[in-house]
Amino acid sequence: MKKLFLVAIFFCFPTFVFAQTYPVKPVTIVAPFSAGGSADLLARILSEKLTPVFNQPVVVENKVGAGGTIGANFVAKAPPDGYTLLLGVTATQTIAPSFYKSLPYNSEKDFKSIGLVAQIPVVFVINSELKINSVKDFVATAKKSGKVYSYASSGTGAIPHLTGELFQISTGIKLNHIPYKGAAPAMTDLISGRVDIMFDHLPTVLPHIKSGKLIPLAVAGSERAKALPEVPTLAEVGIAGVDVYSWFGLLAPAGTSDQISNQLNQEIQKIQKMDDVKAKLANMGAEPVVMSSDNFKKLIDSDIKKWSKLIKTTGIQSE
Repeated sequence: MKKLFLVAIFFCFPTFVFAQTYPVKPVTIVAPFSAGGSADLLARILSEKLTPVFNQPVVVENKVGAGGTIGANFVAKAPPDGYTLLLGVTATQTIAPSFYKSLPYNSEKDFKSIGLVAQIPVVFVINSELKINSVKDFVATAKKSGKVYSYASSGTGAIPHLTGELFQISTGIKLNHIPYKGAAPAMTDLISGRVDIMFDHLPTVLPHIKSGKLIPLAVAGSERAKALPEVPTLAEVGIAGVDVYSWFGLLAPAGTSDQISNQLNQEIQKIQKMDDVKAKLANMGAEPVVMSSDNFKKLIDSDIKKWSKLIKTTGIQSE
């Protein structure tokens, strides 16, 4: 009789007696780049806000190297239980599949898209000594003079480099790409006049725009940057096909349940609406973007196709 009673309890009240809700242990967010960078800072914002909600530690672990692909691969191979997540970026999820000859993970099949966290605009800037104040004038001058302007980037295959390639295709002008080992030395040479122009992320260029050393000609995105509301987009000035952002989103290993994914997506959306988070993102030059898991997956698939086409057309490849 006692056994029958216990069996009845098992079937009638399983959620109260045996169910465990996610999470029941610490969660790790892998940031695939070094501490202090945008991916790391965004991962730590999520960590700070999710820890009290989950009543479990949400820790950030930096796994760096190979353009972020070491960290991405670590998460791709992790158990699909929601306890190892990736703060993925444009580079690791949509550029790497075409840029690298061999990649240890499949960006389309090995991850579960959870939600977009934020995006950072890319800005077209020129050295103020060039005395050019619009994209139209820049393109017209380049075509009329036949001069091949040089453009700096933080490295081959990075967003600033690829944006410059898209710009050349869209305008029909030729630019001379000068890759650097990072944004800092590239910016130094741009300001000094050793190179003419650059397409780079808003946080990198904004201080130099404010100082007057650089002139912003356009934003390479579908919308104007909130920090530069007076600067038009390339589309607004008649340059189509250069819609570029660096985005940052949360992903999990493929096979992670929809329940966990949806729960995390809902928490991300709550975090994005917090005033202190909005302020932190603004200080980074980042903008929150609310997006469902399905739409985030569509964005990734679309970007993979876009960068694959460009990389094949230009022949760009990792060294």
